[in-house]
Amino acid sequence: MKSIINNKTKKRTPRLSQIAVMACLALPCSVFAHAILVKSQPAKDATLTEAPKQIDVWFNDKVGSEHKALAVIDSNGTRFDNKDVNQETFDQSHMFATVKPLPPGSYTVRYRVVSIDTHIVTGKFQFSVKAP
Repeated sequence: MKSIINNKTKKRTPRLSQIAVMACLALPCSVFAHAILVKSQPAKDATLTEAPKQIDVWFNDKVGSEHKALAVIDSNGTRFDNKDVNQETFDQSHMFATVKPLPPGSYTVRYRVVSIDTHIVTGKFQFSVKAP
């Protein structure tokens, strides 16, 4: 009788392991990942003939509403954003800020957000404005 119980227990253990592995694989990967910039307007390294009035950034997942920052800085270090970074109400992966009139030149957009996993993510990209 003892060997029958041990055999049933041995057969059940691999099944439980398989179920546990499948459950882990079913979890969304974004829960464990940092936010990644996936799109911006203007786009990274774009050359524009008309200066934008607003800078928009989108991430692969929603980001926290606290500790967010978006700055637009020219090649001399002058800040051109209006320090009014906002987050889209219905799409929390989208942030934006308005900018002062941008003269021709190169600009760096710097951003800081808090990922859904509570890690702070920072990054930057550049774009240029040419005279029309």
